[in-house]
Amino acid sequence: MATSSRIQAVERATGRSWDEWLEYMARIGAPELTHHQIAAAVIGELDGKVDNLGWWAQSTAVAYEQYIGRRIPGQRPDGTFQTSVSKSTSLGMEALMEAWTRFADGNPDVDGLVEGEVRVSGTENRITWRAKAREGESVIVISEPKKNGTASLVVQHLGSPTPERNDEVKELWRTIVSGFVAGL
Repeated sequence: MATSSRIQAVERATGRSWDEWLEYMARIGAPELTHHQIAAAVIGELDGKVDNLGWWAQSTAVAYEQYIGRRIPGQRPDGTFQTSVSKSTSLGMEALMEAWTRFADGNPDVDGLVEGEVRVSGTENRITWRAKAREGESVIVISEPKKNGTASLVVQHLGSPTPERNDEVKELWRTIVSGFVAGL
């Protein structure tokens, strides 16, 4: 049994001890369930009891899977890995995505990681910039509003085949995002 850095957060958010969650997982037969089945069961268990229900259901399922050794930190249900880098800015959500799009277009570091057509879409809650990565992975850059009218930039790199590749792209994106924010 491994430990998960998510356990304490899950306990705080759900109001249940980890031992209580382990008892629940045993009752539902969680070791034989897929990630999605565990998360769906947790949604049913937490419905009406927590804010951000989907988030905490996923976090609880991931913490459990890490605890039983089914996956390691950063690993997705399909066995690939994902990482993210985020930075708060003083810009609003739309201005931030416009600045990112200008920055990313033709930037040699971004071009070294992504290829093909970039798609940008948005809602009132977030604007998303999506691209395929050169190694068959994918990149999602999100402009998310904060309560004070500013926004955060979140870069997610998904589908890395190994933890080492995941660490490599995290450092690359950390450098790119730091350079972008410094130039704002």
